[in-house]
Parts: sequence; structure tokens; C-alpha cells
Amino acid sequence: MFDQLEAVVVRFHEIEGRLADPACAKNAEAFRKLSQEHSSLQEIVREYAMYKDCVRELEDNRLLSHDTEFSQMAWDEIHRLEPLVDASRQRLRILLLPEDPRDAKNVVFEVRAGAGGDEAALFVGEIFRLYQKYAERQNWKVTVLSAQVTGLGGFREIIAEIEGQNVFSRLKWEAGVHRVQRVPETESQGRVHTSTVTVAVMPEASEMDVVIQPTDLRIDVYRSGGAGGQGVNTTDSAVRITHLPTNLVVVCQDERSQIKNKDKAMKILRSRLLEAERDRFEKSQCAERRSMVGTGDRSERIRTYNFPQGRLTDHRINVTLYQLSAVMEGQIDEIVSGLISHYQMEALRQQGIVG
Repeated sequence: MFDQLEAVVVRFHEIEGRLADPACAKNAEAFRKLSQEHSSLQEIVREYAMYKDCVRELEDNRLLSHDTEFSQMAWDEIHRLEPLVDASRQRLRILLLPEDPRDAKNVVFEVRAGAGGDEAALFVGEIFRLYQKYAERQNWKVTVLSAQVTGLGGFREIIAEIEGQNVFSRLKWEAGVHRVQRVPETESQGRVHTSTVTVAVMPEASEMDVVIQPTDLRIDVYRSGGAGGQGVNTTDSAVRITHLPTNLVVVCQDERSQIKNKDKAMKILRSRLLEAERDRFEKSQCAERRSMVGTGDRSERIRTYNFPQGRLTDHRINVTLYQLSAVMEGQIDEIVSGLISHYQMEALRQQGIVG
């Protein structure tokens, strides 16, 4: 690990020197890439410097502990410094984990009704609002790309683009089946029902990430249906794009402009194709890997929202919060951070490093 850290420090200072060269600034693309690499290494270099300072101070106090006059003072410092050194070493191990190249990407975020009929459709809207609130707290921008409304004010699905800093790194573990337990408004007997929604989180794909041949697409335009303004419902603005090689179908009809609906549909299609390709690759590496959202069956779940008890439970990290009203307002930092830490520790274990 320490050879790797020393190499990072050397590379960091090499980049600093190149960035200080006026000639480097003349090449905007090279300057941008170097600046990004410099920023990504900065936290490791800073943590490593702190670690070395703590180790030096610890070693000094261990030597001083043999001096009768200063022994007690030295041992007090040793007891203070040892956990700091251990914690810093663990942070360095995590910082050296291979980066997920998708972490800095924006995402296409999809929420769909699973089991539970109208109640599941209603919860789609509530879950989406939860993530909208969370995005506001992170200063991210949320743009709805497509929404299919049901008769009772619920949604069969909502698809949105979320833009901001490190969006995928924070949201990627939110994918899966979310289970809700509560008494529906239409339930006259007061019985608790269980419903599910599925969440998919896909890194946004650019035209460079996914090359789509025009001959692979069938594009149909038609008049939008459902709720909408006069222009939406009376012009052929809705767009259905079928990717013929995979039979993937994307529909967008929220905008009055056919061009805007087509652009949104292509954005969704590219992200789905990129995620499908990644799934195929990972399944070839690990045949037992489960798909992102499963079937939507009630027994498959990553998280449970129990309204009668005011409880949220994440089943992957066995964390329960009795503050569901706050969670539904987007206060999920504790869960998100817990999941990130959990999967970082899993990555360390796979490398044979026990935290």
C-alpha cells in the first residue's frame, strides 16, 4: 500500500509542475484532464501527509515513554494517537480502491410501480418526490424526462435526469425493490397492505459512450394522450423509439415539441443500452449476479418503508431509522453514507484486506 501511496505523491507533484507551466494552459483539453487528475489525487496526498505526521508523533511518544519524567504524558499521547493512526490507515485503504469511472456521471433515474396495483402507483410519486428533495439538498438539478400517470393520481413510471456533482456515486446503491407497508386510503377495514416500486439508476450515456446507427431505429410519432395542455394533446408530438436489435422501446410525450420529446427519448435509450451492455459483461464475469431491480415481487426488497411504525429499514446493511417522515422529505444521508461505507468494506474484503 505504501509504495502505491508514494507513487501517488510523486504523480501529484508532477501534475502540479505541469499545471504551473504556462504552455500547458494553451491546451484546454490537456489542462482540464490534468486538473481533474490533480483534484482526484489531492485527498489521498492530504490524508497520507496527515497519516505520516501522526505516525511520527506516535513514534516520538513511544521513545519518550521510556523517560520516567515524561512517561505518563507520553502514554496519554500514545493512547490518543493509536486510534487516529488506525483510522487514517483505513481511510487510505478506501481512497486507494479503484475508482468507478461512472461515479462522476449524471444519471437517468427511473421509478416504476411493482406489485400492489394503485397503491404501488401512488408510492411511485412519493418515492420520486423523496429523491427530488434529496437532490435539492445536494444542489442537483432534476429534469423529468417521462411520466406515465394513472387514473388515481399515481404513476406507472417516472423517468428523470439528475445532474450535479458525483450524482451516480451517491445514488447507485438506491437501485432495487423498495417495499411500502401502510393502510391505503381506499382500505375500509384498516388493513396494512404491502406494495413495491422498483428503482433503476443508470449513468447517463453520451453519444460517444453508445453509438446508435439510424438504421437500427424505428421512430413513430403520434398524438399524446392523458393529461396535458392543449398543444400537447392536439399535435403529433409524442415520440416512440424502438431499438430494433434489442427491441427496447422508449416513449416520450411530455413536451409540446416533437424534437424535444425525441431528444429525451434518445437520452433514455442511450442510458438503457449502456446499462444493458454493462449487465451483459458483468453476468459473463459472474453468472450469479442478480439484475438491478429484480421482478418487483414483494419478497424481493432492498428497503422497507413501514408507515404504521414510522420505520425505514435498509435490509442490506441492517439499519433501521424511526424517522420515516424525515426520510420522505429527502433526509436519507445516513442511509446513503452507510451504504457507501458498506460497499467500500466489501471491496476491501475482496482484496483480502480486513477492515
